Amino acid sequence: MIHARVLVCVVVSLWLCSATLLGETLDYRVLATSKTSTMEKEMNEAGEAGFVFSAVMGGETGGGGKEVVTVMVKGGEAGRKRYKLLATSRTGTMQKELQEAGAEGFGYCGQTVFQSAFGGREVAVILEKNADGPAQRFEYLLLATTRTSTMQKELQQAGATGFRLLGMVVGKTAMGGSEVVSILQRVSQ
Repeated sequence: MIHARVLVCVVVSLWLCSATLLGETLDYRVLATSKTSTMEKEMNEAGEAGFVFSAVMGGETGGGGKEVVTVMVKGGEAGRKRYKLLATSRTGTMQKELQEAGAEGFGYCGQTVFQSAFGGREVAVILEKNADGPAQRFEYLLLATTRTSTMQKELQQAGATGFRLLGMVVGKTAMGGSEVVSILQRVSQ
């Protein structure tokens, strides 16, 4: 958890430094909740106001308990964005939901694992698309395994068909085991 917090701080710091050097000012909005439906709603409200996704983490926060925390930023980028937040402990469900979202033009932004009030430990994926104009379509592939040697083989096979690795987390599945969950994407033909 501490590593994720450090990573979020580093990313935000780098953006602040680059914005300062370019004379650009940035406006940040931090969203935190234990309910994925609330997070998706708040992200879409921020997207309508011109904010775009910057970072996400799940874990225990100082005052809020177990939450998913998302940072949105406004500045430099034009256009409104729409967001989908998918969260589940079942890899089959996540694969299906990713495919549906990709067909609607939602592209990958980030992923984390967090402890929800009702769902237990879930893998959460944030997807984004332009609210104005046509969207590119995507195909997703979700790989989940307990063995790194299996992951090597599966990633190699996926790469041979044009899938690009976007993110990995260790998630606890509905069956009770810990798995490395990898999400891959390619542009639909």
